[in-house]
Amino acid sequence: MIVYFEGIDGVGKSTQIALLKEQFKDAIATCEPGGTELGKKLREMIFKGKICSKTELFLFLADRAQHYASVLAPNKNALVLSDRGFVSGIAYGADSAPIDELVYLNKFALNNDFEAKFVFFKADEKLIHERLMKRANSDSIEKRGIEYLMRVQDYMEIVLKDLELNYIEINANDEISAINAKIVDFIKADL
Repeated sequence: MIVYFEGIDGVGKSTQIALLKEQFKDAIATCEPGGTELGKKLREMIFKGKICSKTELFLFLADRAQHYASVLAPNKNALVLSDRGFVSGIAYGADSAPIDELVYLNKFALNNDFEAKFVFFKADEKLIHERLMKRANSDSIEKRGIEYLMRVQDYMEIVLKDLELNYIEINANDEISAINAKIVDFIKADL
């Protein structure tokens, strides 16, 4: 089973994946972009380079296709915890192309396989501001600002609802242990 952890920067996805990896010892933890050797190179290009929005979109799609072929599809019978996935891809690309076109491109990258569970972390501006201010280095996407990130969060919610995906919404302001308990219950419901 694939479980995608979706949310903007600073909402606690990585923290929860680390906790779940301790609780589900056989789980495979991965990420987008960067979950493959090619993905690591693409991630570097995306976050360190100065590229146009369409180039960024296609680099994310290339990463997603390789990640699916190398990590997700071969491990469909295992528990895979992915820090981001196609919902983020669509949401972050929504300023560059219409959502319906982004859905089509992501279906192509994923061989029409949207079967997964989704943990959607939702945060308010105050929390994101506090957490991003603590980071030593911001990447090129974080530097676009909190207004941009909040717009991306809104797109994520639209995509999850419009595609009728199986998801749980997490309040990123909640205590780490309470969040973890909700996610564990959500995962165990289908194990």
